[in-house]
Parts: sequence; structure tokens; C-alpha cells
Amino acid sequence: MNSDDQAARRIELTLHKPWFALYAGIKPTLVIGGRGQPAQWGIGTWQVPAEETVVVGVYLFNRLWRFGRAEFALEPHHPPALVYRAPALPFLRGRIRANVSRPSQRS
Repeated sequence: MNSDDQAARRIELTLHKPWFALYAGIKPTLVIGGRGQPAQWGIGTWQVPAEETVVVGVYLFNRLWRFGRAEFALEPHHPPALVYRAPALPFLRGRIRANVSRPSQRS
């Protein structure tokens, strides 16, 4: 193991789209530590540094503007599960929070 390698952990992120939204065909973009990547609605897992606070953000983009933006500073002591809820209207903010009801897979 190199000295450049750092410990990592997996987090689970659930991305919820409202059942009624005034936009269609829009997928979320996930930003972890300043690096954006496309995502899909539903449950996904990502790798983050284990011993550092990392900012996890999500936003929606419709070719004209970004909307539904939400951020969460994930600290090492937080549970490894987050939930993002997109807004129903394309000019509102989204919400992201730790999912404390999801049991940890560690024993």
C-alpha cells in the first residue's frame, strides 16, 4: 500500500424524484468533493474518503439552468446513507439529509 493511498468508505445515496413534477426527462448530477458526475434516480453507492469530511451535493440541469441544488457535509461519524429529494417545481431547492433509519452494514 502506498503512502498516497487513503482509506475509503462506501456511502449509499437514494435520489427521489417527486411523483408529480413540472419537468420531465431530467436526471440528477452528483457532486462529491467538487467533482461532478451524472447519476440516475434511485439508490446508488459511491466511494468517499473515510477519515475526511466530504461535501456531497446534487443538482438538476435542464439545458437552461440548474435547480434543485442541495448539499450535505458528510463527516466520518455520519451514517453511510443519504437521501436526496428533488423539488416538484423547477425553480426550488432540493433537500438532502442523512438517512438514520437505514441500518449500517457494519457489525
